[in-house]
Amino acid sequence: MSEGGALKGKRILIVDDEADVLATLTDLLEGCLVDEAASFEAARTLLEEKTFDAAVLDIMGVRGYDLLELAARRGVPTLMLTAHALSPDNLVKSIRMGAQAYLPKDKLDEIESYLAEVLRARTEGTGPSRTWFARLKPFFDEKFGQRWRDGDRRFWEEFDRGRLPSPPLPPGSW
Repeated sequence: MSEGGALKGKRILIVDDEADVLATLTDLLEGCLVDEAASFEAARTLLEEKTFDAAVLDIMGVRGYDLLELAARRGVPTLMLTAHALSPDNLVKSIRMGAQAYLPKDKLDEIESYLAEVLRARTEGTGPSRTWFARLKPFFDEKFGQRWRDGDRRFWEEFDRGRLPSPPLPPGSW
């Protein structure tokens, strides 16, 4: 793994209603213990029955925000993955609901490094990492326009200062 083994042996839940995306993610996360779900119901069952180091959730087709809420309650660091819900509003909503990162499917081949970053920040206790956003901001600027953050200026000011609250961790989870 290119992340120096940071993900090796980590149990990761990946949820997407597209079989090819699940297969690609599983291949990209080859050193991880991956559980796949193609529906909300299957993912909910896995979240209730197993403990995960992280989750990668699609937004559309699998009720991703409902799954994000469940994952956050269980203290599972979550990376939201999307193609059809790629918008400033969905990015903000994801972060407000507790996602540690929001990744466009255009960047799927980089999932390993983003996921490792999310886990590293959690393990180090530094709070949600902002590095993923710094790496993706040029992509977002190109997709949404240079002034796209103006629509939710207060959120972005807090985000830039690192003052957004992170979901509480369950006792003994880290």
